[in-house]
Amino acid sequence: MKKFDKIQAIAAPLSMINVDTDMIIPKQFLKTIKRSGLGKNLFHELRYDINGNLKNDFVLNWEFYKNAKILITGDNFGCGSSREHAPWSLLDFGFRCIIAPSFADIFFNNCFKNGILPIKVNNSENDILIKQAEDKNLITVDLPKQVISSGSEININFDIDPFRKKCLLEGLDDIALTFKKSKKIDDYEMKLNKSRSWLMI
Repeated sequence: MKKFDKIQAIAAPLSMINVDTDMIIPKQFLKTIKRSGLGKNLFHELRYDINGNLKNDFVLNWEFYKNAKILITGDNFGCGSSREHAPWSLLDFGFRCIIAPSFADIFFNNCFKNGILPIKVNNSENDILIKQAEDKNLITVDLPKQVISSGSEININFDIDPFRKKCLLEGLDDIALTFKKSKKIDDYEMKLNKSRSWLMI
């Protein structure tokens, strides 16, 4: 998992509430177990018309926002089914951080497991950041300091669980966390093999 420290990037404004995981990545694209290649189908029904052509009225199709790494959106983002393809598609498109007033719990947890930083802010702070994104101002997300900033006047503090913060800073997903304990696992298996060898057959 790629480490997350501090990014200064273009932020895409998506002023929608209750964006569910089927809207993020529709069910017909869930046939793969690979984490790559899903970005092109992110928000498929919003980005493409029935003939597969890009729509001109969707923010991620506008030239300035095609390389956005931060998504600023509305309440209850990621609701619906628990599909992990949703954060996979966001990450594959290029998003490293999602800012919203609230998230669906499973989606929120899946973001951390895949190297995406989801940040909860209050509604007034979210409105400020949406306006900054609409005005095409770069936004900085500083994880060590837990601050979102834009220009010289906007500084918004955010909370994050210390363990999740450590995992993002060090690039540790669940597999990497397990590998960090490989010595203890090996020692346990050796001990088990000696005391209960019949289990290891």
